[in-house]
Parts: sequence; C-alpha cells; structure tokens
Amino acid sequence: MTQPKDQSGPTTKADGENPATPGLSDDQVADYLLRHPDFLTRHPDVLEELAPPARWSGDGVVDMQQYMINRNRSEMDELRDCAQDVIETSRSNMSTQTRSHGAVLALLATRQWEDIVHVVTHDWPLLLDVDVVSLGFEPPAQPDPNLAIGELRALAAGTIDQLLGADQDVRLLREMHDDGTLFGSGAGLVRSAALIRMRPSMALPSGLLALGARGTTFHPGQGTELLGFLCRAVEACMARALEVLPAAQSEFGD
Repeated sequence: MTQPKDQSGPTTKADGENPATPGLSDDQVADYLLRHPDFLTRHPDVLEELAPPARWSGDGVVDMQQYMINRNRSEMDELRDCAQDVIETSRSNMSTQTRSHGAVLALLATRQWEDIVHVVTHDWPLLLDVDVVSLGFEPPAQPDPNLAIGELRALAAGTIDQLLGADQDVRLLREMHDDGTLFGSGAGLVRSAALIRMRPSMALPSGLLALGARGTTFHPGQGTELLGFLCRAVEACMARALEVLPAAQSEFGD
C-alpha cells in the first residue's frame, strides 16, 4: 500500500521572521554611484576606508602614487590626533585658569588674618580641585603670635631651601613623600604636590604654599605661572592683614 504524497503547499518561515535581504551586487552599487555622483562628497569618511587601485601590478614594481596616498593618510591621522590633544589641553588650561581666578577672588574678599588662613587651607582645596592646601613658615626674626595659629605649619629654618633648592621658587613633584611636616594629617592623601616659595618681607618670614593631590595632578614640566600668581596673592593679602592688626589692637586698647 503506497503512502499518499505530501499535498501541503510550500514551506514558509515562522511568524515574525523576515526573509534574508539579498546582498547588493557590484552592478547595483556602481549604478547607484552613477546616479548619485556627489555621494562621496557627502560621505567623505567612506572614501577614507576605500582601497584605491594601484597604477601598476606585478613583481618588482612599486606604485609611488599609492605609497604617497597611504603616507598622506597616515599623516592626516596623526595631525587629527595632535589637534585633539591640543583641544583637550586648552580646555584643561582654561579650567585651571578659571579655578585659579576664583580662588584669588575668594581670598581678596577677606580682611582678617584668620579668614585668610581659613580660605587658603579650607576653601582652596575645593576651588582648585586638589585635596590639601597648607601654609608653613620658617621661624621669624621676632616672635609673632599670628604664625602660631594651629592651621599654619611651623617649618624648621632652612626647610624651604632644602625642599626647593636655594635658586628655585617652585617645585612640582609627581611622587610626594611627606611625614606630616607640610600637610599635617592630610599627608597620607597626597601623591603629587606643588611647592611654592613665599618670599620674605618686612611683615612675613620665609614661607611655603603647598598644594597636594591624591592623583598625578602635578608633575615636572607643567607651567608654573598660575601657581606663582596664587602665591603672590597670598603674600599680599597676609601682609595687608598684618599691617591692619596693630592699628586695630590700638583702637580697641588691646
């Protein structure tokens, strides 16, 4: 007894499954480009990925035109990378400059000695995007109770020249190892640091402005102009505050 033949119709794909889209042939691509001659103008990135034909083929023949095209393409990629680096560096420098200006403006808004010390040691870390900022002074020629405030670091005579060198005003350290002399309780947070000399004057002894960060924020080779500007602003504000203190004490009979 013979089995009946399958009478069902042609098989179909499962519901929800679309038939595969056939690939484009070379003739179809060529026809599309001929009908849209500005395609590569509108999509130059496609042209960069194409492999142009060589003028010669065969052993021992070098296509110099193809070689120069490839070299120019490589140079363009390098220039693009360099331009991106310049843009990122410019943005970083602009951000640093803006932060520095904000820090100085906050300092200029103070008048009292204690307020100046507080702004530098407490507000500047946030404004400058660092972790610790400290101020330290070597022993003055005459004892000054203002330099004994707990937030100021007492430095031994000669410490600043030892850290910076006798002929340098700024030193940037990628790796900072501090035993607490400069950054106190924050020494454990500091990995990189910027140390700036505070020049002595009639009102102030030799001092040091120290900025510390837990990352590689500071390293040799960076520009130091803004760091010097910050330090000069601190010097001016502190000297101004010390000049006001004797007058205020006399006025109130202290």
